[in-house]
Amino acid sequence: MKKILFSGLALLALACNNSAETKKETDMNQPKLKTEAITYSPEGSKDSLVLDGYIAWDENKEGKRPAILVVHEWWGQNEYIRRRVRELAELGYIAMAVDFYGNGKRADNPTDAGNLATPFYKDPLMAQQRFDAALAALKKYPQTDPANIAAIGYCFGGTQVINMANLGEDLKGVVSFHGGLEVVKPEKGKLKAQVLVCHGAADPFVPQEQVDKFRQQMDSAGAVYTFKAYEGATHAFSNPDATATGQKFNIPIAYNAQADTASWKDMKVFFGTIFK
Repeated sequence: MKKILFSGLALLALACNNSAETKKETDMNQPKLKTEAITYSPEGSKDSLVLDGYIAWDENKEGKRPAILVVHEWWGQNEYIRRRVRELAELGYIAMAVDFYGNGKRADNPTDAGNLATPFYKDPLMAQQRFDAALAALKKYPQTDPANIAAIGYCFGGTQVINMANLGEDLKGVVSFHGGLEVVKPEKGKLKAQVLVCHGAADPFVPQEQVDKFRQQMDSAGAVYTFKAYEGATHAFSNPDATATGQKFNIPIAYNAQADTASWKDMKVFFGTIFK
């Protein structure tokens, strides 16, 4: 009887130990996100400009990994953009939310948002200075692989990341989600980044003439780019808050779950292509 009891206890202990080991292995395979809020400033800035960054990576993943900069909509850096940063970290990247406006500036209505965004449309080099400051901050992290960096952007941010590519930023690629396509004219031989455009086919802010001009300019410059148009998707299609915001301010923006899912999938395929 004692021998049977001992054997049973031994088997129970072994089972518990195996269960603990399995749980440990499972936990190690699940992302364990580390997030940090940081501040940074453009090199040589003389106007007390303080920019807010938000960075995330998976602590269960060892070594360097590709890095992604995420540029906000015209509202400024907010929780939606920080959520995208965390989602990218879950995919195995280190990601950083960029702040173009600085000093805590955010907008909660279209008028203020337009006033904050307009200077960057007019002065792409000022935008590049802010982008480069974020890039420098991200490169300081030991998890960042400096040879594999990309950028994504939403609406305003989509325009900005295409501009960064066209200005010759040393990136592997950029992805624009429902961004405007009135961008810096690309020059042959200057572009280093591949470009993925995720466009809402029903976006009234980006008419077909703008699409045609963009594609003609990219073709003329020999740019390596992919253009995806999602049927029925309008401006801001990736943001679940867009429908309520559009109704509140009477602007033609809306969430489209199908386009959101498809464009995120297209982004993942694109990253799998550019990051070797």
